[in-house]
Amino acid sequence: MSDALLEELAEDRPPHAGPWSQLGAAIAAGVVGVGGLIGSLALGLGRLTHPGPGLWPFVISVVVTVLAVALALVGRHGTDTEKFTRASVLTAVAVLSLVVFAALLPVIGFEIPSLLLTFVWLRFLGKESWVSSIAITVGTVAAFYVLFVLLLQIPLPRLI
Repeated sequence: MSDALLEELAEDRPPHAGPWSQLGAAIAAGVVGVGGLIGSLALGLGRLTHPGPGLWPFVISVVVTVLAVALALVGRHGTDTEKFTRASVLTAVAVLSLVVFAALLPVIGFEIPSLLLTFVWLRFLGKESWVSSIAITVGTVAAFYVLFVLLLQIPLPRLI
């Protein structure tokens, strides 16, 4: 890349967040990892020949916890973090929409929450046009319905 292009890209980036942000991210990831470890142990690990429902969440939680420790030890020297800006709110909205999706799924089925989630992500987070957001949303949810409910006969929570 040319120096002018690199300088232009650097100007569009938010300022560096610093080592405390790296440590904060490591602590947050560590809390999630340890929470996953505790939750998966409560589910039961089982044995390798007969795994319990908590085995794979336990394995993933170990990986998250180890990576959090590595980030705490090594990450504070990194310079690739960015300060929170107004654009960072989009990430919070995305996470919140997933939480709402998960809460609505068992109550009203997968159709309406899937339509809402896909539409919100396309229209408001992705800044797609109204027409393409609606078309892609309906097409995506219809495709998932055909694939998972009709063809694979997976017992998803459904409205009807």
